[in-house]
Amino acid sequence: MKKIIIILLLLIPINIYAEEEIKLGENAKSAILIESTTGKIIFEKNAQEELPMASMTKMMTLLLIMENIDNGNLKWDEIITASEHAASMGGSQIFLEPGEKMTVEDLVKGICIGSGNDASVAMAERIGGTEEKFVSMMNKKAKELGLKNTNFVNACGLDTDNHYSSAYDMAMIAKELVKHKKILEFTGTYEDYLRKNTPNSFWLVNTNKLVRYYSGVDGLKTGYTKEAGYCITTTAQKDNMRLISVVMGEPSSKIRNSETISMLEYGFNTYEMDKLLSKDKVIAKIKIPLGIKKQSEVISKEDINILNTKIGTKRNVTYKIELNQVKAPIKKGDIVGSINVIENDNIIMTRDATIKEDVNKANIITVYLRNILDIIKGNISLNI
Repeated sequence: MKKIIIILLLLIPINIYAEEEIKLGENAKSAILIESTTGKIIFEKNAQEELPMASMTKMMTLLLIMENIDNGNLKWDEIITASEHAASMGGSQIFLEPGEKMTVEDLVKGICIGSGNDASVAMAERIGGTEEKFVSMMNKKAKELGLKNTNFVNACGLDTDNHYSSAYDMAMIAKELVKHKKILEFTGTYEDYLRKNTPNSFWLVNTNKLVRYYSGVDGLKTGYTKEAGYCITTTAQKDNMRLISVVMGEPSSKIRNSETISMLEYGFNTYEMDKLLSKDKVIAKIKIPLGIKKQSEVISKEDINILNTKIGTKRNVTYKIELNQVKAPIKKGDIVGSINVIENDNIIMTRDATIKEDVNKANIITVYLRNILDIIKGNISLNI
């Protein structure tokens, strides 16, 4: 059985804006603006429409790369050998030669900064064995994320039949990708070099010019093909709020950037993040059977924030803590339950709960003495 503790939080101001008052992404075929931690949609236009997404495809490639690094299947300093297939990619590239060796880190730079199709395929082959098998992994991940309007045919985004996504789905992939903070070090870099200190030194300049010209932008991925038009998924952070915007099918890079800036400006000027619960705040206590301590303090694994407008009326928000049955040993960071943020009887967010400090398993002598003490205190009854 789970123990449920309900705690009322606070009133949060929110302003309601009529959608017809928002005129954003006018030239885009589709567009969306979300807050990254909650996934709250701030603005959308034809966001579910299936469209070619060009090199924004590479966000899924990068997501799978980061997951493979996290699970130990891949290391940043691992040397990858480019195949003839990878080196044959057209479009944007870092000009890999068949048999050329390059580290994972440099290939990821080539993907993030230079949008290298060849670098993307080289990494796809390392992880999947073949690009085709990697594409299957991409589509499997899309299903895991609940994306209904996405299908991948290649790892880099070159135009081909049945290769499509939507602004909403791209935003959801970006939402997962920005959880890997390391990737933002690459996507937020305006220029760098590959093959340093060699005769073949290659200058990388970020295809996302907003990284340089709009404060707070540190990613994510541009895209352009004749069929897709000009596309971009952008993320920017100011104060404690991170926004993600997507525009697809823009007529030019200038308009693409201009309409992206307008969306970000609208988001930052209109909304803010309100901290509901700090990750350091003790919110409950949990019993730890056979632990060196009989109970431990419960905290959230992360700060819990909620998006609200800067001026407006107020709404009621509560949260529930659902604690699991646990036993020692248990460490800080281990999940001991969940925290559901609730508004109008609907769960609007769920976050993991953990304990404030490690609890080791008690030895048999400690358990024996504790039971004797409980008997003396009358906490344990003896059936004689």
